[in-house]
Amino acid sequence: MTSIAELMTHDHRSCDHDFARAETLAAKGDWPAATEALNRFAASLESHFRAEEQELFPRFEAATGMTQGPTEVMRGEHIEMRATLDRMSSALEQRDADEFAGEAETLLIMMQQHNMKEENILYPMCDTRLGAQREEIVNTLALRLNRKLTA
Repeated sequence: MTSIAELMTHDHRSCDHDFARAETLAAKGDWPAATEALNRFAASLESHFRAEEQELFPRFEAATGMTQGPTEVMRGEHIEMRATLDRMSSALEQRDADEFAGEAETLLIMMQQHNMKEENILYPMCDTRLGAQREEIVNTLALRLNRKLTA
């Protein structure tokens, strides 16, 4: 069985790939392709955030009683990343490579720090604390993320 940590970490890597593609295309000045790639990344990232905010975090909070802990921090970081992504999108619309690159660097650092906290702390806590519900949660998350599970 796939764990919550394995599934969600795999999704982080998929989002990272989409992000890198958008960055590469913007650096080349291929604005239409960069816009398409950024839109794909934004959709993937939003899907990931919603899976966490609407499924994983509420279940973790219900199981642990922790509502002012790690999930609150992650939600706050999601808000910051969404705002940075909006600025990246605006920079693409204006074809401002420097602004895009600066915002992309900011988002990359934010994502790296955020993902480390989730992958090393929160997801393992979820796997441990959600025990009996874990298989159902993994299946629900996989559907929301449009990921196929391997045995």
